[in-house]
Amino acid sequence: MDPRDEQGKIWMNGKLIPWKDATIHVMSHVIHYGTGVFEGIRCYKTPNGPSIFRYREHMKRLLDSAKIYRMEIPFSLEELMKAGKEVVKVNEMESAYLRPIAFRGYNSLGVDPSKCPIEVVIGAMNWGKYLGEEAIEYGVDVSVSSWNRMAPNTMPTMAKACSNYMNSQLLKMEALVNNYAEGIGLDAFGHVSEGSGENIFVVRDGVMYTPPNDAGILPGITRHCIIQLAAEFDIPVKETHIAREMLYIADEIFFTGTAAEVTPIRSIDRIKIGEGKRGPLTEKLQKRFFEYVNGDCKDIYGWHDYIK
Repeated sequence: MDPRDEQGKIWMNGKLIPWKDATIHVMSHVIHYGTGVFEGIRCYKTPNGPSIFRYREHMKRLLDSAKIYRMEIPFSLEELMKAGKEVVKVNEMESAYLRPIAFRGYNSLGVDPSKCPIEVVIGAMNWGKYLGEEAIEYGVDVSVSSWNRMAPNTMPTMAKACSNYMNSQLLKMEALVNNYAEGIGLDAFGHVSEGSGENIFVVRDGVMYTPPNDAGILPGITRHCIIQLAAEFDIPVKETHIAREMLYIADEIFFTGTAAEVTPIRSIDRIKIGEGKRGPLTEKLQKRFFEYVNGDCKDIYGWHDYIK
């Protein structure tokens, strides 16, 4: 955690309070059962001032995740969006990583969470490149994990739920202990799913392939951006199930995510991908993506939400 963050304020249940006062009881339901949903959102420094990227889509997904888990958020979409902007402004941040979270608080500890109050918090942090500064240019070494992603009709992967990330932690920790930057999880049927916190694109013969929603993925907002940007370059994109072995013979592979942005993969299981470095198609999309998020081109998609 950046020491600067702890000097700022957090929005909690409708009020801005000091960072160190944003606490909950240890017997809160979320601590024992993982009953929470959250988002990760980037605010970028642009020529027009700070801008929260694809803000509405992220906050809408937070509400969708809560609905899946029968959590009634006591704030509207507009109220949540206003609150996040207040956090950025009061902390005088030019860029930030926003973390809205809604969770079941303190009341009872039965499996039934219905009596527990819904707590809503929005914090903002200073955060750089998720997989490292050099990863954006040179790529990362990853492995296929021994852990699978959740099977259909077990835990809903379309919800960005706290409990889902216990699985993500297993992927990540296994990768790190084996000296990889990240792990790729397969779905319950052995198809490629996603990383611990990233979607994945596979490039072969000029076509981009990405797993569909029913492969246990979180439908990523950065993933959606890349699909739209690919259309600008007439790059065909196919949402389809991907066999594990296709990873090894791909021309290029890259991760996408709010934290990871667009990160090339240079090897998987010690097998070199393409030339073993960022490929030309990845570089083209990466460059275009950063033009958009940094406010260096016209915002034709309405992706920016500027903080005036």
